[in-house]
Amino acid sequence: MADSFFPHLKWEQLFAATQETLYMTALSGIATFILGLILGLALFLTAKGSLFQNRTLYSVISIVVNVFRSIPFIILIVLLIPFTKTIIGTILGANAALPALIVGAAPFYARLVEIALREVDKGVIEATRSMGARLSTLIFRVLIPESSPALVSGITVTLIALVSYSAMAGVIGAGGLGNLAYLEGFQRNHNDVTLVATVTILVIVFIIQFAGDALTKYLDKR
Repeated sequence: MADSFFPHLKWEQLFAATQETLYMTALSGIATFILGLILGLALFLTAKGSLFQNRTLYSVISIVVNVFRSIPFIILIVLLIPFTKTIIGTILGANAALPALIVGAAPFYARLVEIALREVDKGVIEATRSMGARLSTLIFRVLIPESSPALVSGITVTLIALVSYSAMAGVIGAGGLGNLAYLEGFQRNHNDVTLVATVTILVIVFIIQFAGDALTKYLDKR
């Protein structure tokens, strides 16, 4: 029955492409969360009126974040080709998409982290500082736990963006569902392949959104 509706679709190709998309999203998502959290904390802690107020450092980090999150992803991939080839050894395949995915998404998430941290009650921060707490205690016992619902909500949005980015990367040879939709679907005029690849991407997005919303709701104690 399925073959009659999708005559050009090879299920093994769909499963392989789905695995590649999940692989790219998962690895770049983990790296984006770590790097974005570090950058977001740096922005928050060096901002005006914060614990380590430093206008110069804040401006430098802010400019870097703004520049990289403003570059269209398809252009960013092209700009990073020499860098990608140096560290990965190739510009094709799922691994080759990871540098551009991380560089494109981490600054975006860093801004969401900074916004989340600004929502933490300043009274709690001041109380922790007045007790002589170390920076690590302030970060891991106050800032991150208190802002965790917003941090999870932010990484959910970022993961969905990464799924879209991975689809764009697939168009220039990174593999995944984007590559399947473009090469097997669009270029060969196999609309059934394009449709199934698109629906699969939507299913992945819906699952990420559902899981993110559920975790955000669980962490939100208000």
